[in-house]
Amino acid sequence: MTLPQDSQIDPGSVLGVLGGGQLGAMFVVAAHRLGYRVSVWDPDSSAPAHREADRSIIAPFTHTNALDDFADGLAAATYEWENVPALLCEQIEARVPVRPATGALRTIQHRGAQKRFLADQGFPVTAFLEIRSRADLEGAATLGYPCLLKTATAGYDGKGQWRLNGAADTGPVRDVLPAQAADDRAWILEAVVPFVRELSVLVARGLDGHCVSYPVVENVHERGILRVTTAPAPIDRELREKARHLCETVVAAFESPGVFCVELFLLPDGSLLVNEIAPRPHNSGHYTLDACTVSQFEQQVRALCGLPLGEVRLTSAAAMINLLGEEAVHAVRGTRLRALLARPGVHLHLYRKREVRAGRKMGHVTVTGETPESVRATVEQLLLSLEGVVAS
Repeated sequence: MTLPQDSQIDPGSVLGVLGGGQLGAMFVVAAHRLGYRVSVWDPDSSAPAHREADRSIIAPFTHTNALDDFADGLAAATYEWENVPALLCEQIEARVPVRPATGALRTIQHRGAQKRFLADQGFPVTAFLEIRSRADLEGAATLGYPCLLKTATAGYDGKGQWRLNGAADTGPVRDVLPAQAADDRAWILEAVVPFVRELSVLVARGLDGHCVSYPVVENVHERGILRVTTAPAPIDRELREKARHLCETVVAAFESPGVFCVELFLLPDGSLLVNEIAPRPHNSGHYTLDACTVSQFEQQVRALCGLPLGEVRLTSAAAMINLLGEEAVHAVRGTRLRALLARPGVHLHLYRKREVRAGRKMGHVTVTGETPESVRATVEQLLLSLEGVVAS
């Protein structure tokens, strides 16, 4: 596919990003390195990306004048999380390209719509039911226990989720459900599957439809929050290729350029289920900053600007550990900081968030090494060093 010459956005242009968290900040840094200027729109004046931006818009996403200010002089826009208002993206898209496109965002940001889209396309997904009223909870018995009740929109890091182990558990959650819910207040009920590994693949899709995939990684969660990502995942070549092909096919179905993360469940029989999709760089891809030739954030800039997609070669074995809440305060002080940085292959990234909250992602550590075994040993040592660090 030959692209029109004017589809390329050259350095010096202004790119826009909706959302100013750590993903937005890392996008800004990558864009600056390639010579672009960046406008960040986030209602929170303390959002990390505002400190990196060339221009900051600090106003509610519903503010009409802010929309005009943001779009003024903009060449293209993207977003750092899938919960930005789709209507806002649609309004921006009427003026400049938004990538991934609003159509993809609308489908992905609603769990019910996402599951329906994937199932209709023939992709393997967990059994699910859409819940719009208290009465619909009766379907849990049909779906089978245990199952998970999730908000259809706005949930992340385990928030907005309830595990139902039996019929008795439906009672306490009934109060959160209205008698009848509008589409934007719907819920989804998902069967709990006996997976053996949680995997994910970052896929970048260019304007010409070409896709490139980063290595398949394994993710370990604690209390619904990603704790450790290992790259590459400890699976065989055949399974890696199977996962890569599945994820590229899923992303191609959305027919939109951008960076996507496809999360998978690996089942005991070797089959794969698509769990969720993020239309943006992902926490599980932070290792690419230190262990790949082109990071997921530079890839996001390239896809947005119609540039050739970058190489996705893994330059070393790697793992990423999230620093949560007070860990990012106590683990990077005094002798602990010295001990952390003295370890070979350790790369520390702190997000400079002003408010520390329990479970909040405040930074991460990437570990690189010559072998997966050496990386794993360092990760185990670091996790042990983090145990009890807050209490002490």
